[in-house]
Amino acid sequence: MKRTLQHIEYREDTEELARFAKALGHPTRIAILRHLESQACCFTGDLVDVFPLAQSTVSQHLKELKNAGLIQGEVKPPKVRYCINQENWNKAKILFNSLFNHTRSYSLDTKQSEDKHADKTN
Repeated sequence: MKRTLQHIEYREDTEELARFAKALGHPTRIAILRHLESQACCFTGDLVDVFPLAQSTVSQHLKELKNAGLIQGEVKPPKVRYCINQENWNKAKILFNSLFNHTRSYSLDTKQSEDKHADKTN
């Protein structure tokens, strides 16, 4: 079977789910999110006190979570205050729930499949 190197365009929600899943791919990040969920917000130094990790390691995990949009940081010199990004946190919950409960057809994960499905229903 011959394969081509064709670029696949995924639906926006599929790409978001993958971004969230990648950010949750380390146990420390999950622990950080659980800690932040139990607090209103906290500073990087507070997390270093909670987790037995170097500040640079905690900062790297925070960066990954922030890049995925799961947390947000506010600079309060010389510190950064982090909290859960509630909008994206709720979106991640919905997307993971739909994945695990199969509420969306797997064949609709790409834009191309979605377009084909729309053509059949019209």
